[in-house]
Amino acid sequence: MSKKPAKVLADELKPYVAPFRFDGSGKFHLKSHKTDEKGGLDKDRAAKILEANRNRLNDFQERLYAQDRWSLLVIFQGMDAAGKDSAIKSIFEGVNPQGCEVTSFKQPTSHELDHDFLWRSAIALPERGRIGIFNRSYYEECLVTRVHPDLLAKEKIPPKLITKNIWRERFEDISAMERYLARNGTVILKFFLNVSKKEQRERFLERLDEPAKNWKFSMGDITERALWPRYQAVYQDIVRHTSTPLAPWYVVPADHKWFARVVIGSTIVAALDKLDLRFPSVDKADRSEFKQVREALLAEGKGATKKATAKKAK
Repeated sequence: MSKKPAKVLADELKPYVAPFRFDGSGKFHLKSHKTDEKGGLDKDRAAKILEANRNRLNDFQERLYAQDRWSLLVIFQGMDAAGKDSAIKSIFEGVNPQGCEVTSFKQPTSHELDHDFLWRSAIALPERGRIGIFNRSYYEECLVTRVHPDLLAKEKIPPKLITKNIWRERFEDISAMERYLARNGTVILKFFLNVSKKEQRERFLERLDEPAKNWKFSMGDITERALWPRYQAVYQDIVRHTSTPLAPWYVVPADHKWFARVVIGSTIVAALDKLDLRFPSVDKADRSEFKQVREALLAEGKGATKKATAKKAK
């Protein structure tokens, strides 16, 4: 890991974090955010930053786990083929699986539909000392359910509670939950992978052309693509109403996967760096015990050496 002071590291990563952060202050228009931004980088420089961030993340994860005080929740949202799966695989490469878990949220099961819309996410939240990665999340219940109103009926909510205010109410519930989590030691990082419709088309074609990627494609993807304007409008609404200083959204340019990974990795590293994570200190009593154990182990080694020497002499 880089031994750079926190401020130096923060300054180094700032160009790949700050421009894409929205914490609810000011106005937000999704169309004003480019999808093909490169941040002045080329692929070679980006690869070096990505590798450095992997090393830093690996070190921070060990300290996070050992300290056992904070937890990190990383949320990925985006249209189909925005690069969520590959970003998770690339950025968290080398991180100890013992302290990191990925949860993918698909279509709700009948069991999940018998609970409130936040329930299935709540039971998957990371414990202290761990990183939880949500590939899609509770935001789906403000996104897909809103684009497809018929899905709302399947949630078994009492009819009189389904009013024209339900989406505003869900935004309020989500923000309240995220505020609660943040106040209890969960750092929340939310990434919207902002891919263009043109780039999505190219990635769909790639899935069709490569047999190894055929399994990723379904006709449902094309059905949802036809609703692109509606999805963009709802995503804009989500970012506008659920961005807070404690749980900001990062609108990540996703047309170039390599740059998206630089932004995401830099944001995660910068957030963990602020926590001043440290390995637990050992008190004097433990150090005294360690000294005795060390002496016993050394003596054991000497004894084994003497026995081996005597055996050879015979």
